[in-house]
Order: sequence, then structure tokens, then C-alpha cells
Amino acid sequence: MRNPYAHIVEPLDPKEPAKKIYNLCKLGDPRYARLPFSIRVLLEAAVRNCDEFLVRKDDVESILNWKETQTQSVEVPFKPARVILQDFTGVPAVVDFAAMRDAVKKLGGDPEKINPVCPADLVIDHSIQVDFNRKPDSLQKNQDLEFERNKERFEFLKWGSKAFHNMRIIPPGSGIVHQVNLEYLARVVFDQDGFYYPDSLVGTDSHTTMIDGLGVLGWGVGGIEAEAVMLGQPISMVLPEVIGYKLLGSPGPLVTSTDIVLTVTKHLRQVGVVGKFVEFFGPGVAQLSIADRATIANMCPEYGATAAFFPVDHISVKYLEQTGDHKFPVLPFPA
Repeated sequence: MRNPYAHIVEPLDPKEPAKKIYNLCKLGDPRYARLPFSIRVLLEAAVRNCDEFLVRKDDVESILNWKETQTQSVEVPFKPARVILQDFTGVPAVVDFAAMRDAVKKLGGDPEKINPVCPADLVIDHSIQVDFNRKPDSLQKNQDLEFERNKERFEFLKWGSKAFHNMRIIPPGSGIVHQVNLEYLARVVFDQDGFYYPDSLVGTDSHTTMIDGLGVLGWGVGGIEAEAVMLGQPISMVLPEVIGYKLLGSPGPLVTSTDIVLTVTKHLRQVGVVGKFVEFFGPGVAQLSIADRATIANMCPEYGATAAFFPVDHISVKYLEQTGDHKFPVLPFPA
């Protein structure tokens, strides 16, 4: 079915008419301007994916009416831009896709058609063990043992990286999944199928929330939920309350990042934010580096929030520029 919000589609840049956005300002709804930034990400995804089947206009209305519905346990669908997996939970997902291909082949179909619908990244980072330490060659020896112990799994994953479209597998030794996600995989703005839209994700690790520090909305889910998203299904979630956390001033010369993170964690535990979004705002946000923001967001499981969101600002864009040429093109950020 045709998207009922197709009329608000417009080019981001008139000089590049092929690259479009869903301009939510064209909804002409005054409620939009009062939504927290994290809820706007949910709204944009609902508008862009509205088909009156998996995502309905009623769902869009529920999100627009967030001020009332946030306390009413209203469920809405969310289709994130991508999925991130670590190897413990990612291997079963690849096995399931391989099994689906095998079944389709037995039924006389084309197994090559079985691929993730939603882009997925699998980072192999949970297999390393420390058998050697305090020597210059410790890293190499530990990695050699990692490959030896996991040879069969790694060979299977290498096959998966070549066999499946829309799935990237990051090899061992690249770094921790959340670090790789933050420094390499995060787009902030997704560019796919002729549209620009906010980067968002779900991951099979409770600390997936670390990416919220860069302005990318994400949180951890179970393996079955992640596979459902990979197959094109939305996540059904209760529209969350959003707790604003205002930051003022700047850290003193003797204040460390650890001091800031533990203080914020203590405050949020006292307030009680289980199952809610936390969104940071105020002039003090600009005083925090992306590393500080990511560490605060990474602590979500410690204070119980679903996500701890830092909206994109000039610090986020500067970080994207600093992390190298491997990043996707950075869109200009208005002054």
C-alpha cells in the first residue's frame, strides 16, 4: 500500500532531488515541536514505514500524542534502521538464516533470496580469552589461540559474510562491539533507498545503549526480537516516558569522567527511570566529550533506563569527522 505520508517527502537538497527526507514539519501538527528528540526518532520511523499493516496511522497519532499516551502503556511499532549482534547471539542468527536457505532450496526455491531485510552487523568480540599477558607478543598469541579454538565457528561466519546480502561481519581483533559500533558502524544519518533518515538500532547486548551518546537511538533486545527485525518485522514497544536531565556548568579541573558518570548514575537511580528514556539537555551537554556521553549511556543497565539519549549536536559532528575517512559522508550541521 502507498505510504499515506508520501506528501511530506521532499529533497533534502534541491540540487540532489534523488536524496529525499520525510519532512515531519510538513505534518502541520503543533504537537511535533514539543516532542523530545528521542520520541521524534520513533515518530520519523513510524511515518516513513507507515503501510497501514505493520505500521498504521493510528500508531503515528499515538506517538504524536506522546504527552498523554506516555503514561497509558500504549504500544507502538518501531522499525530501527539496523541491527547489531555480537558473536554469542549472532552465530545462532546466521545459523537460522542458513537453515532457511536450506529449507527454501529443498522446496525448489532460490536460496539466494533469503537475506536480512534490515541491515545487520555482527561483531566478533566475545571469543577472546587471556592466556598470555605482560609480554610484547601477548596480544598476538591470544589472538592465535582464539582462531584455533573457534576455527569452525569463524569459518562458518566467513561464509556468512560472503553469502548474505545486507549483513556485514566484523572479524576478530577489531575491538569490542560497542567501540566498533561507536567508532566505525554508526552513521547518525542513514542513507538508503534514496532516503536520509535517523540512524537507530537494536542490539543483542544490554550495553547497546552506549551508542545513544552519539545521538543514535538504540537499546538491547533478545535474540528472537533481533532476528524478527532482521526479517523486516517491527518491534512492539510501550511508548516510554522521557525523563529530562539538565546539565549546567562545566567540570572543574580535578573532576574526572568517572566522577561525572557515577554522579549521573547515582542521581538517576534515586529518581527511578526503569523502563524509561532519559534525554540530556542544557548548556552543560556541550562540555561533555563523546567518550563521556557514551560512558553515561553505557551505564543504562545500572540505572535501569531503556535508553539515555544525547541529541546530535556540533560535538557529535566533530566526532564523526575525527574518526576517519572510513565513516559515511557527514552532512553539514547548521550553526
